[in-house]
Amino acid sequence: MPPELLGRWVGWFAPAEQPFLLPAELDGAAGLRADPRPLPDELRDTYWIYGDDADLPRVWLSEQEFLALERPTRIALLAAQRRLGRELVPSVRGYRHQLGDTARGQGDGHRFVWWPSLIAGHEQAVLREYIEEGRRPSRHDEVTETTWRQAQSLLPGARELAGTFPRASGPNCFGAVMAAAGVPGAATEWMQREPFEQWLSDATLPGGTDDRLGTVMVWRSPDGLVQHAAVALGDGWVLHKPSQGWMSPVKVLTADDAKRSARAAGRRLQRYRMTH
Repeated sequence: MPPELLGRWVGWFAPAEQPFLLPAELDGAAGLRADPRPLPDELRDTYWIYGDDADLPRVWLSEQEFLALERPTRIALLAAQRRLGRELVPSVRGYRHQLGDTARGQGDGHRFVWWPSLIAGHEQAVLREYIEEGRRPSRHDEVTETTWRQAQSLLPGARELAGTFPRASGPNCFGAVMAAAGVPGAATEWMQREPFEQWLSDATLPGGTDDRLGTVMVWRSPDGLVQHAAVALGDGWVLHKPSQGWMSPVKVLTADDAKRSARAAGRRLQRYRMTH
């Protein structure tokens, strides 16, 4: 793991100051006040603060400020994060092999949050576990030279992109497909639906099969909006980026695994074949 990449990840995984969702019963307690500052994209993705949760009041705390709260307040605040769905409130038991009982005093002894002081010395192991847990690994190293060579004709950017992480949150599945097809700048952009749909209209026709090079797989919600996209490399391999998060690399999976990864209630899969 390159030091520069690791350093960025640590800053987003265990920031020196982090947002806590602030329930009404704690607003004003022990001096906790909602802070309307914008939530950086990377922390939004770290803590999964999306949708309605993004509109909830938040309080920003450093480790010193958090630990200065009375223990009942810390316990209530941690419990509220769990209840409201903020991520990264792991169990003390789950990290005892790395942290011992260091994190036990944060709250009720069962849950804690990550701070720079806690992750220091454990960065590689903790972040690798976080990046990999519950996620399918990219299998780009298993793609044969023949498959990569053949893919070059329609997907000149695919091999360079496969297995790479973004420099920050933002780059998404639509941009990954377009970048694989050689669209300049698409790999680093939070690609919106409209330019992706325009590219789809310009560069593809309806049809294709999962094992055919250049088949673009598009998942749409019942309202017709595109929700996810992937592209076939041929020989049963598919390239996609699972999310726009900083922890989400561009992956190569089997077609079946890519479909499992993108499956969601109400979505339907459509296929398009690239023409150039």
